[in-house]
Amino acid sequence: MNIVVIGAGYAGLTAALRLDRTHHITLISAEAHFTQRIRLHELAAGRPTVRVPLAELTHGTGIETVVARVAALGPSARVVRTEDGREFGYDTLVYALGSRTDVSVPGVAEHAFTAESAAALRTRLASGGGDVAVVGGGLTGVEMAAELAETYPAWQVTLVSGNEPVLSARGRRHVAGALSRLGVTTRYGVRASGVSAGTVHTTDGDISADVVVWAGSFTVPTLAAEAGLTVDARGRAVVDATMRSVSHPDVYVVGDAAAVRIPGAGESRMSCAAGMPIAAHAADSVNARAAGRQARPFRFRYLIQCVSIGRHDGLIQFVRHDDSPVETVLLGRLAAFVKEQVCRFTVGSLRLERRRPGTYLWPKGKARATRTLTTAP
Repeated sequence: MNIVVIGAGYAGLTAALRLDRTHHITLISAEAHFTQRIRLHELAAGRPTVRVPLAELTHGTGIETVVARVAALGPSARVVRTEDGREFGYDTLVYALGSRTDVSVPGVAEHAFTAESAAALRTRLASGGGDVAVVGGGLTGVEMAAELAETYPAWQVTLVSGNEPVLSARGRRHVAGALSRLGVTTRYGVRASGVSAGTVHTTDGDISADVVVWAGSFTVPTLAAEAGLTVDARGRAVVDATMRSVSHPDVYVVGDAAAVRIPGAGESRMSCAAGMPIAAHAADSVNARAAGRQARPFRFRYLIQCVSIGRHDGLIQFVRHDDSPVETVLLGRLAAFVKEQVCRFTVGSLRLERRRPGTYLWPKGKARATRTLTTAP
């Protein structure tokens, strides 16, 4: 079978490395390296690199790696078209193009940095001092604000968000205290409506800032919708319990690009924590069907949320199966250590899949009754 995987992030690489290597597997990536996205705030704060060469992660697997940007899908002809004019045919497609920071708010694309532009942000902050506004109070915003405040004391950092992070009471207190100790000013209950040069426009008036870092929500590429795959209101492909597109059975969608229903937890959160298990399960589904076996429904449960607050402080927030917080937490240096091990595990698990496909494990929770799934090829 000819399998094409598009996208080489956490999900795309997990799927590609886990697939049965008796198939011909082609991995198409816009870059020749894998980017550790969960470390981009560290890159902004001076970490030398967050990249790992794809050649290193696929060495010895037989996976054909193509560095090209995907331009379009041709589902009826079962082809992937790249911007350089090439076409790649497939029997099965694994769509793993992931997500990016949504910059559709007026002025953000022109006047703000994002996690994806962390290297440029680092260069800018190293050149002087002034006021930095980090917009977005989710965990991405908290991590970015803390990292910048700790690394660049010449800059006054303000965190602007419509809401406080969704954490337990103890977790919120710890984050608030840690940000305060780092000198971060927090402005919650303030929603940004746009950005212009030197200014964040909000519901509570304008906020002046020499540098604006946008840490808002994520958005997915439009390629799936343009190709005619069934998508939800956010553009994420709708899949069944085996990660198969509900409209195109020869396409599996994984990671942030997939709208996965988790029993008892609702739609999957765009995150590495959910994306890698989704991708691993999709690969298992492809392998099962190719071998004539029934593909099993996805099982997953959330366990923790990990937050770094600078290099020496952190929060491990334990959560229920539906990702809602409980009061149990780990704090301080211990939490920072655990977060670092989690970050290392993501790359380590990819290396292990390269050597021994099928070794990646994830928390599955209890099995639930589900309808019988088709075993059609």
